[in-house]
Amino acid sequence: MVNSKKLTLNNLAEHLQQRLVSLNAPGRRITLALSGGIDSVVLFDLLLPLRRTLDFTLSAVHINHQISPHAADWADFCTALCASKNVPIQIKKVHVARRSKFGLEASARTARYQAFGELDSDCLLLAHHLDDQVETLMQNLLRGTGLTGASGMPEQRPHPVTNNAQQAMLLRPLIEVPRSILFAYAQTRHLRWIEDESNTDIAFARNFLRREVFPVIARRFPAYRETLTRAAQHFAAADAVLNEVAQLDLAVAMRAQKLHLGTLAHFSPARAMNVLRAYLELQGVPLLDRERLQEWMRQLLGARGDRQVALGVGGLILRRFRGEAWVEQARAALDPGWHRNWHGERKLKLDELGLTLSLLPTQGAGISLAKITQAPVTIRLRQGGEKLQPSCSRPRRSLKHWLQEAAIPPWKREYMPLIYSGKQLVAVAGIGVDCAYHATPGESSLLLQWAHIEPTNSVI
Repeated sequence: MVNSKKLTLNNLAEHLQQRLVSLNAPGRRITLALSGGIDSVVLFDLLLPLRRTLDFTLSAVHINHQISPHAADWADFCTALCASKNVPIQIKKVHVARRSKFGLEASARTARYQAFGELDSDCLLLAHHLDDQVETLMQNLLRGTGLTGASGMPEQRPHPVTNNAQQAMLLRPLIEVPRSILFAYAQTRHLRWIEDESNTDIAFARNFLRREVFPVIARRFPAYRETLTRAAQHFAAADAVLNEVAQLDLAVAMRAQKLHLGTLAHFSPARAMNVLRAYLELQGVPLLDRERLQEWMRQLLGARGDRQVALGVGGLILRRFRGEAWVEQARAALDPGWHRNWHGERKLKLDELGLTLSLLPTQGAGISLAKITQAPVTIRLRQGGEKLQPSCSRPRRSLKHWLQEAAIPPWKREYMPLIYSGKQLVAVAGIGVDCAYHATPGESSLLLQWAHIEPTNSVI
């Protein structure tokens, strides 16, 4: 086995083979992210003879960020390189938000990884090396990152795909290899590669660290790459423990994908923050910085019990209601005058409300067909002041009363469909059918089913 501390030009190929075997890459469809720069070109060259040795199929993908005036030339270079070695390649153009508050580098990375997510592959190989790891770690530390960011780039992690039933693995098999060894390999093999002109622009933080900061550090601490990498490994171990604790706490604090705030309040502040972070990640909420996470925690636990809490990011909203918090998709505001006419269809797709209404013919249950069709039937939204008598043994009360009794959150009430016959309120999704329209035994009737109103379908 090649010891990472004794990596040399002579054992680089052996090191790569060992890492691919260790990461369980052989026997799979492997795709290389080929930028055309020296790092990915070296990895491309190293992979070619391993196709037969490790029995995998190799393809490449080149992401055209459409930022540099030379972007098309880079794509042509990668296409020609792959053609010369009979390796299939995909060229993917992406749109990079140039004015993002996160910066051009972060926007390009986001667009790139979204494109990677569309690949139909088992393994995606990235040519990140030891110097990239150290630069990433230092950047994250200077931004005040948490343990996850201080852990650097993992050698292996799952990466979601959009057109494959399984997850692809994202692998960085050269993450322990210094840039100097890759450069020496490229020279020895007389490889050609492209140079991104932006790599010399110290306006970018990574380039500034590489060209201005690390040379100074190296004069006093020549082994800084190894020591910083070791620190990142310690951070990664601590982060893994915190994630394990978070999963144990979530098993206690989360019920049906909802966070029980009473349980959360019993944790120490740091532990509660750890639980909230893990819960939001589980629900697909983009990673929040510490200040924002603290503010969300304060609003969840510190706001008055009757105050609505709605905290949004990335098209998702964290809601609080009756001692619980959960995440849901943000929804566009509806015109209060919205309505749909019913002409006897078995199913109505109400996209604006995010649900489907089914009207199932039956007998003696649900809504009397004869009574509801005495006037035009429409589906409308709540206006206020409506009254309903779902049970003939209970008095007629305001719809607001029934909604509160059913514990339906206030923001959901504006999207609840109301069924009218003429001007008479017949039924409300999730509440019931008005007594005056109950079907009698044996008569033709309609059973209403509402899909996607609550976590489970409701039938009235």
